[in-house]
Amino acid sequence: MSKVEHPLHALAHYLPEGAFEPVVQLIHQYKVHLTVTRARKSVLGDYRHPFMGSNHKITVNGNLNKYEFLITLLHELAHLLCFEQYKNRVEAHGKEWKHIYGNLLGGFIDLNLFPLDITKSLKKTLINPAATANGETALLLVLRQYNKVNASGAVVLATLTDGTLFTAEKEGVFKKIKLRRKRIECLEVKTGNIYLFSALTEVQVVKN
Repeated sequence: MSKVEHPLHALAHYLPEGAFEPVVQLIHQYKVHLTVTRARKSVLGDYRHPFMGSNHKITVNGNLNKYEFLITLLHELAHLLCFEQYKNRVEAHGKEWKHIYGNLLGGFIDLNLFPLDITKSLKKTLINPAATANGETALLLVLRQYNKVNASGAVVLATLTDGTLFTAEKEGVFKKIKLRRKRIECLEVKTGNIYLFSALTEVQVVKN
């Protein structure tokens, strides 16, 4: 895994204004070894508990916008807090973790660090947080609006109207058909095969 170590003061670059001090306080309190990594497709962040005298370890993808970076970090910190209290006696994303994450996230919401649209979406997730950040499709669609403009012209699949043609990672041309729960049914134009894409897949629109 490619990763980059940063002095703690550099963490402010990745966080919304006003988040640095409370985040650093948690990092110091629980002796967290935090690593900012390059983009990973499968995860936005992860947590590993102490082993053989090592510290808690958290990694977060460094390509995330500031709001998504903070939320991902809080998700992983909740795993740390859950481990501190229950060790491995509870499910990774069970009711105990959800309760801890909800309290932690709620505290940061109260600091007014997020824009109104993100705050509204976050409050909905507090009812029943998803096991992974990628599982919070509605929230991530709001968060991704705060990404820097993609020079390649990539757009999120969920934002396209049904019937739009697109390419995904240069693997042919597809037509968006319809949303199926959290995935989108798409037709591969050349073969006629049906595929399911994550609603958050970044694609390139094919102009007619």
